[in-house]
Amino acid sequence: MPAEAWIGSLESGIIYSLMALGVYLTFRILNFPDLTVDGSFTTGGALAATMIAAGYHPLLSTAAAMFLGGLAGFVTGVLHTKGKINALLAGILSMIALYSVNLRIMGKANVPLLGEETLFSGIADFFADYLPFLKAVGIIVTMALFVLVVKWIVDWFLHTEIGLAIRATGDNERMIRSFSTNTDNTKIIGLSLSNGLVALSGALMAQYQGFSDVNMGIGMIIIGLASVIIGEALFGHSTIFRATLAVIGGAIIYRVIIAIALRIEWLEASDMKLITALIVVIALIWPKMLASWKEKRLRSALSQQRVSQDDKAVRGDNHA
Repeated sequence: MPAEAWIGSLESGIIYSLMALGVYLTFRILNFPDLTVDGSFTTGGALAATMIAAGYHPLLSTAAAMFLGGLAGFVTGVLHTKGKINALLAGILSMIALYSVNLRIMGKANVPLLGEETLFSGIADFFADYLPFLKAVGIIVTMALFVLVVKWIVDWFLHTEIGLAIRATGDNERMIRSFSTNTDNTKIIGLSLSNGLVALSGALMAQYQGFSDVNMGIGMIIIGLASVIIGEALFGHSTIFRATLAVIGGAIIYRVIIAIALRIEWLEASDMKLITALIVVIALIWPKMLASWKEKRLRSALSQQRVSQDDKAVRGDNHA
C-alpha cells in the first residue's frame, strides 16, 4: 500500500476516533443504544461547511457544530427521559428529524469547500512555512495531539462527581437513584456530550474531505461500534484511561483495515459497508472464541492435574 494511503488512513482514523469516543460514552458508559449518531455526525459537517462557505472562521464554525451536535443529543435525552420514549426509538426519531434539519442548514444536498480556508488548510500552511520536514505528517501530528487532549478531558470528566454519576447510571440505575441522584439529568448530560463529540468529528471530517454531504453520516454508528469493539478486544478496557485509549486505537486500526481491504482487486468501494459488517462480526465473535478456548485449556489442565494426583495417591496406597 502506498505511503499516501497509509497517511490518509491514519488521518481519517484519528478524526473518526472522536466519533468513536462519543459512541463509547453512550454504549459503554451510559449503556444507552443511541442511534442519533448517524444524524449528529452529518449535522456537525453540515453546519461547519455552511458557516465556512459563508465566510466564518473555521474554529468558530467547528465550535458551533459541536454545540449543535450536543443540542441534538439533548433532544434525544429529553425524548427518552421526559417523554418516556424507548431509548432506541428516541435515537431513531432524532436521527430521522436531523436529516431534514441538515438539509435546511445546507440548503442543498452537498456543500463544497474547495478554495475555502479550513482548519486543515491552516495546519498544512503552518507546517509548510515553519516545519517543512514534517509537512507530510503535519495533520497526523496535530490531530493526534488534539485527540489526546480531548481524551484527557473525557477521562478527567468521568472522574468528576457528575462523571461518576453518569457511570453509575449506566452500571446500575436503580442503585444510583436510591442515592437521590437524578438519572434523567445524567442521561441528558451524557447524550449531549456524546453527540457533541460526534458532531465535532463530523465537522472535522467535512473540512478534511473538502465537502459536506447530507448522507455522510450513514453507517457512522456501525463504524463507532466497530472502533470500540476492536479497541477493547485488542487493548482491553480495565480502566477508563485504557478504555478511551483503546477506542482511539480501534478507530485508527479500523480505517487501516478498510484501506487494506479496498486494495484487494476484487473488492470495490461500494463493498465498504459489507467489509465493516464483517469486521464487527469478527470483533464480536473473536473474544468469545478466545475466552472459550482458554476455558477449555484450563479445564483440560485441571483434569490432567487431578488424574496425576489420583495416580500418585494410588501408587502411595500400593506401596503402603
